[in-house]
Amino acid sequence: MWNVGSKGEHIALVEGERRVSYSELDGLCREIVAPLKKRSLIFCLCANTVASIAGYLAFTEYGHVPLLLDARISRDLLNQLIDAYRPTWLWAPLDMTEKLPEHRVVLEKEGYGLMALAVETPFAMNDALCLLISTSGSTGSPKLVRQSYENIRANTQSIIEYLGITPSERAITSLPMNYVYGLSVVNTHIYAGATLVLTDLNPYAKKFWELVDREGVTSFAGVPFTYETIDKLRILKREMPSIRTLTQAGGKLSPELHRKLAEWAMERGKRFVVMYGASEATARMGYLPPERSLEKQGSMGIPIPGGRFELIGADGEVIDAPEQVGELVYYGPNVTLGYALTGQDLNKPDENHGRLVTGDMARRDADGFYYIVGRKKRFLKILGKRVNLDDVERLLKQHFDTGDIACGGKDDELWIYVVDPAIRDDAVEYVFSEMDINRNLQKAGVIPAIPRNASQKVLYSQLPPL
Repeated sequence: MWNVGSKGEHIALVEGERRVSYSELDGLCREIVAPLKKRSLIFCLCANTVASIAGYLAFTEYGHVPLLLDARISRDLLNQLIDAYRPTWLWAPLDMTEKLPEHRVVLEKEGYGLMALAVETPFAMNDALCLLISTSGSTGSPKLVRQSYENIRANTQSIIEYLGITPSERAITSLPMNYVYGLSVVNTHIYAGATLVLTDLNPYAKKFWELVDREGVTSFAGVPFTYETIDKLRILKREMPSIRTLTQAGGKLSPELHRKLAEWAMERGKRFVVMYGASEATARMGYLPPERSLEKQGSMGIPIPGGRFELIGADGEVIDAPEQVGELVYYGPNVTLGYALTGQDLNKPDENHGRLVTGDMARRDADGFYYIVGRKKRFLKILGKRVNLDDVERLLKQHFDTGDIACGGKDDELWIYVVDPAIRDDAVEYVFSEMDINRNLQKAGVIPAIPRNASQKVLYSQLPPL
């Protein structure tokens, strides 16, 4: 998969003052897998550290199947997943053993332990299966995405091609590695023989950007919430001399912030690359070439190398005309094998056959660039009129810059969630004035925070009824 040992003494990982060369990383990977005598399912409790990344690389390189989980996972959810999938091993920080079930430590390395669990009858696994990872929105659910060796290899090579990643790149871990976007940064830079600067620092913290400058970081990755926050904190006003590329995925930016970031990058000779993807497509499906980022403001771009899109109309037919809205379908070798809900599913064959129905509604312009307009299931009927919740949310966020906002509801009842109580009543009035949605069919509530997962996507299922 990674051919880590072939990359010699070039620096692979930077953690604090430590520098780990590719040859040293290769030796570390070999030590980690030495106790494993047969292909195994391994739960990896992840942080952005040398040990965590080395474990992931070792297991995938040598034919084992890791499930990547946040090291801060709750004991209850971890036990639920262990009961469902019966892993043979854990690769976990030694300082969290009190959270773990009964185990035997067979190897200690870099503050992590390889821990044997008392599993007598592990589940059979498809030979193509390489990795298990949660969908970005599945907190508290045993639902996992099954990724194959070919999925990861194809998507990694494609991303390297369109971003032009070379060994000279130095990326920083601004996202969790157990999130597909964060993992794609790890995969592409290791595959290309580049350098990863490891940190769990928050990108809203001054020390994070001091680290960027000190280590000469060349690329930064963020989701919409990341860029919204660093914009509000005026972080974009600081000098970032080493940064060459900013990438964005994990949801749609507001058109205004898209333009602001594109202009900021162009003025400074940097690249701003909007991308589109999903766990079910390994990572990426589309990207917006940076030279078109202003001209195609609001677009998620074109298919990645090796992939293609179709738009499907309500009648089930392919839409060929431009500017028509349909459901976005993607085809490519990075479309994953399917889902798993229990350990029995690990031996399932490829259920998708290279085709992914995304659930996103989109349009294509005359130049072949795609624009996401909403989620197929994020709609309500208000007095018989179809209302796109993403549109309402976007409208409110553009108008109010004081606090986070989310929308939900049911037919004939729009729910607006705000963090700032000062805008609760104004939000209802604004939706009425702009979208002609009756005030009596709206409910606005104040909550302490909009629930989000580790990748900062809103957890709509955890919003309380209003």
